[in-house]
Amino acid sequence: MRNTEGQIGAGRNLYSLIQPYDYHILDVGDGHNLYVEECGNPNGVPVVVLHGGPGAGCSPGMRRFFNPKIYRIILFDQRGCGRSKPHASIEANTTWHLVSDIEKIRKLLQIKSWIVFGGSWGATLALIYAQSHPIAVKHLVLRGVFLMTDLELDWFYNGGAGMFFPDEWRKLIDLLKPGEQVDVINSYNKKLFQEDEAEQTKYARAWTEWETALATMNAKNLNGVTPGEYARAFARIENHYFVNKGFLNKDNIILNNMYKMDQIPGTIIQGRYDMICPPLSAYKLYNAWERSKLHVIDNAGHSLSEEGISSALVSVMDNLI
Repeated sequence: MRNTEGQIGAGRNLYSLIQPYDYHILDVGDGHNLYVEECGNPNGVPVVVLHGGPGAGCSPGMRRFFNPKIYRIILFDQRGCGRSKPHASIEANTTWHLVSDIEKIRKLLQIKSWIVFGGSWGATLALIYAQSHPIAVKHLVLRGVFLMTDLELDWFYNGGAGMFFPDEWRKLIDLLKPGEQVDVINSYNKKLFQEDEAEQTKYARAWTEWETALATMNAKNLNGVTPGEYARAFARIENHYFVNKGFLNKDNIILNNMYKMDQIPGTIIQGRYDMICPPLSAYKLYNAWERSKLHVIDNAGHSLSEEGISSALVSVMDNLI
């Protein structure tokens, strides 16, 4: 194993909130229209931001990791998410649709190649995109690595993480009958896609709030109620992807295909105490990727907003160019 690196960029602050200078509604076919925005320097180094979930959508805070004088920052809401339409739709919504969408955005914006920045599911999608279109990728910056494997899904939805957060775990599974609790992902699939929208929302909030509760080491405001429309999109789309194992045809396919992107450099930022995407996946990726650097951030969990994670990502982006 190559040496890993510890804390980086201590004290690096997020950039002030940046406003978009342009936005697009892109018709990608199949009835889907994606919200795409551009911020920063129109003539700068292009970087595309891939949000997590699947299903979460982008937020204004995601613009703040990039020096707006240097970077041309592209954010978009994936199919069914955020400001993209139709909302919460799983029709024609697979990993391969999203990979195709990213390429359509790149061509629309006349970008030859770009940096790809993604965390959690965004890291998964970034890796699959890079393996599919390696010439289009200058560098990958990944946070909270998730490889869409059975091991990771079992950890989070079959009781592994629940051993550390039994109170939060009970909130998730107590909505299910005892016989349904043995397969949480498939049981929730039936609840999230029933006809009664109010019932959908009840289960969507429980699904979403389970993940939110484990996202940071210092969770705050967990007593608030997640907005129903956000919860429905997040839970339905994420569950749809997980039931289908990310639409990948076998386990560990990302690691098995690393040779397809062996010329692309990458930087991995991983929280030591990430309970959603445990560090094992980041180590596996690092060991399979000769041109990568791994920074394990002590006293940090999963969330993009964790102080150590945010600082490290700003530092990485400041020093890439």
